[in-house]
Amino acid sequence: MSALSRDDVAHVAMLARIQLSEAELDRLAGQLDQIVGWVGQVNEVAAADVPPTSHPLPLTNVTRPDEVRPSLAVEQALAAAPMAQEQRFAVPRILDED
Repeated sequence: MSALSRDDVAHVAMLARIQLSEAELDRLAGQLDQIVGWVGQVNEVAAADVPPTSHPLPLTNVTRPDEVRPSLAVEQALAAAPMAQEQRFAVPRILDED
């Protein structure tokens, strides 16, 4: 017997604002029931002595300290720009203003 009924799937679809046909409700009820079963299997395997992890390998964030360094002058930055206006990069308008 399926743990998720067709009505459960219809309720979730309504909450997600998804319109499903009768055939889709029947098909998804079985598929979602299988997914819930697989999640249950994972929960059975999880041991209390194994800490939860987000990644199988230890990760460390590689960052560098922020250091103030000299940057390009405005003229240098705009030297290769196809268009510049008022010391800024100029780009073609893509939205009309109403």
